[in-house]
Amino acid sequence: MIRCKRWIFLGLMTSGLLTGCARDKSSERGTGATGRSSPTSSGSAESIQPERSRDEHVTQLDVNGDGKPDVWTYTVADAGANGEERFRKVRQELDLNWDGRVDLTRSFDDVGALMREVMDLDYDGKVDATYFYEKGANTRRERDFDGDGRTDSVTFYERGVLVRKERDTNADGRVDYWEYWEAGHVDRIGEDLDGDGTVDKWTRNPNNAARD
Repeated sequence: MIRCKRWIFLGLMTSGLLTGCARDKSSERGTGATGRSSPTSSGSAESIQPERSRDEHVTQLDVNGDGKPDVWTYTVADAGANGEERFRKVRQELDLNWDGRVDLTRSFDDVGALMREVMDLDYDGKVDATYFYEKGANTRRERDFDGDGRTDSVTFYERGVLVRKERDTNADGRVDYWEYWEAGHVDRIGEDLDGDGTVDKWTRNPNNAARD
């Protein structure tokens, strides 16, 4: 039941049905976050909660009525098209399992469009999955399976359609496995067997041989 409620909550946030119910409160959340310099950089994993800048204003929302906030929406003062002052949404943080910790952080561009989501899937406070968006469409998904701060798997989309998957199967920081997709099916798989960064083995029309 808790898992069901969690996804209903996320669906409501995605559809924007909860945006008009926020209670305006001040907050000092988000200090001391660290980030990754590149998708395959070494070091500690990215914090799910980035450092809050001084010019950000935050509103909080209690979704489940337990007296604790579950959604934090960050805005900054900006000038509108006619020069009028407005508050532009730059980030939103969500507590999906109601434990008081952020599990999902969404970042928005200058026009308010979603451009990036980072997720803590195992609730350890660190980023496990990162989704990138362009013009509202998901273009790339990155996964860190072992929590070392380096991307282990990347999935690419074009116009919302899956076209390629890449994986680092031996945790050396280099891609050694490629899946190419066409019409919803794996067309071919490439594997780097000697670690030189190039494909040594191709498998055509592998059917169910593709890895998740």
